[in-house]
Amino acid sequence: MNILSQIIRAEAAAGGVLPFARFMELALYCPVHGYYETQKDNVGRGGDFMTSVSTGKLFGELLAFQFVGWLEELRITNCELQIVEAGAHDGKLAADILNWLRLNRPELFTRLEYGIVEPSARRQEWQREMLKPFAPRIRWFSRFNDPMVQRFKGIIFSNELLDAFPVHRYGWDAKNKRWFEWGVAVDGKKFTWARMADTLAPANGERDGVRGAFKNSPSSIFHFPSSLLEVLPDGYTVETSPAAENWWREAAGILERGKLLAIDYGLTADEQFSPTRTNGTLRAYFRHHVSDDLLADVGEQDLTAHVNFSSIQKAGEEVGLKTEMFSTQAKFLTQILEKTLRDKTFGELNSSRTRQFQTLTHPEHLGRAFRVLVQSR
Repeated sequence: MNILSQIIRAEAAAGGVLPFARFMELALYCPVHGYYETQKDNVGRGGDFMTSVSTGKLFGELLAFQFVGWLEELRITNCELQIVEAGAHDGKLAADILNWLRLNRPELFTRLEYGIVEPSARRQEWQREMLKPFAPRIRWFSRFNDPMVQRFKGIIFSNELLDAFPVHRYGWDAKNKRWFEWGVAVDGKKFTWARMADTLAPANGERDGVRGAFKNSPSSIFHFPSSLLEVLPDGYTVETSPAAENWWREAAGILERGKLLAIDYGLTADEQFSPTRTNGTLRAYFRHHVSDDLLADVGEQDLTAHVNFSSIQKAGEEVGLKTEMFSTQAKFLTQILEKTLRDKTFGELNSSRTRQFQTLTHPEHLGRAFRVLVQSR
């Protein structure tokens, strides 16, 4: 039993049943022992999963080209922070973006300040090592509430960040026509699923129970026709991520003028609620194998759930952002590529770039599963 398992066991034992969102938070982000704190090389062919960044440099180069266009639209000419990335992992995407800008837009590059929002000291170390050649251009922040990033003008973006925020898992109690929250309990040497008795929420989403707050329950996020609830199978599972929605609101809150971009695995609320998806979207990844055993190998496997982009979009619009695009990664990158073909500075679409583009946009690879949300103020 590893140290992380002992930490989670102790917390679960203290409360009887640990909300899954807390289990996921500890499994992924526990200081020193969490998956993202210890697994630097978890991306790519030798890791646990593939990302757009691990396909090659083209993804970052296309983003850099688009960012230039957006910055020109915003007409930002001073040396304020212009680009902020959140969830930079080891800094590879930032390096690809900055390297393209240095080679192809040197005048902008010399005026650019690139911010990275990273709460983990260990991941900051990985990023600083990767980004040594660009050190004068980069500043790090642990939170959006840092005084240096308040009233920001420019671009804030994340790539595969929102899908790693902790989620609450809810199951449907068909007999009582209520939602209940799944928690985690200790059974001998194993973690097991357990219902959290004080979180039963009625189908209409109104307050009911000891905690008296179900605004993040499925009924408040998905609009279930009563006819569908009548036939919904017992134990049907969905996830919600108030943490991801709150993060999006925080990012929107500092954006005085500019763009807010998210690229991630995701679905709309209607797509997420599917009769064929009875166990939700939460999955574990280890060595490129997908597993439904979410409670095993704590700290050694990734946990991820599809982003509910309907909720994220709504969160931004509620604080004054305008939705400019919600589409697939394939469409987003294809539109950028079409612009580059009219710009000789981007470089030719050689065989290597062509292969990367096919992987990024083909529906059987990354093109359909990844969605892109762009909002602005």
